[in-house]
Amino acid sequence: MAAVTEVDMSVDKKTTHTNAPLVVVAGPTASGKSAVAMQIARDFGGEIICADSRTIYTGMDTGTAKPTAEDRAEIPHWGLDLVNPGEPFSAADFKEYTLAKVAEIRSRGAVPLLVGGTGLYIDGVIFDYQFSAPNPELRAQLNAYTLGELKEYCKNNNIPLPENENNRRYVQRAAEQGVVNTLRRKTPLENTIIVGITTESSELRERMTLRAQEMFEGGVVEEGLSLAEKYGWDSEAMTGNVYPLIRQYKEGILSEAELKEKFITSDWRLAKRQRTWLKRNPFIQWKQRSEAYDFIAAQLVSAGCSKK
Repeated sequence: MAAVTEVDMSVDKKTTHTNAPLVVVAGPTASGKSAVAMQIARDFGGEIICADSRTIYTGMDTGTAKPTAEDRAEIPHWGLDLVNPGEPFSAADFKEYTLAKVAEIRSRGAVPLLVGGTGLYIDGVIFDYQFSAPNPELRAQLNAYTLGELKEYCKNNNIPLPENENNRRYVQRAAEQGVVNTLRRKTPLENTIIVGITTESSELRERMTLRAQEMFEGGVVEEGLSLAEKYGWDSEAMTGNVYPLIRQYKEGILSEAELKEKFITSDWRLAKRQRTWLKRNPFIQWKQRSEAYDFIAAQLVSAGCSKK
């Protein structure tokens, strides 16, 4: 795992509880989970750990919809800008990082919130996945497989496909780590509140469209071109999300209107894959965005955490 350098963003807050519950706020992209988490963090003195396999990369800000500078200044956010595009960072790395951060946050008397839509990152933490060491023989076997064969291997071995199931390296990594499906807890870690944000499809699509417009106005095309110049279009981090579409736009394959529409469609497909993964977890309490805050707040109060 690459070395991580972070600035301590702790803010002066009322001490709540040195063993506060870990609050997990999960949900598909654009579902509004970040807004719920921000309000909980404001009211209970929380710090947010982002569970997102895209926002771990430095420089990928607009295209991954990272928390705004204003949000990060108000509430400490962790799990962002951990590695440069192209550097390795696995779900096992995320688990190790997150457990250390949760302990840190609790030591400050704050409430740790794990917030995101990357199901493997979340499950790896709350179900204590025992990630296996690399298996050279299996890797050599999988290296010879096509993308279609890798997907078939995952299907036959009951291994969930990753969010970016058309990225060969992601699918191969999922296949290599398939053993975690059995080497894990059957129930979540104790002292954990797990909530999923459910959103009507029409509203989710509308939120995605609005966010896409904001991203393009915020310079996502320019960001993509700058990243490609620095890291190359074939960098693993550049093969997901909006960046391959920006490449097609640059090469004249897509018009600006087609680029925007295809990005919304891509986000929609991502949300469906995230929802499918998360729905397999029977311990998630699914709530509408308008209900989630009250539910989490009541659970925290019951656990001895006080409002600021």
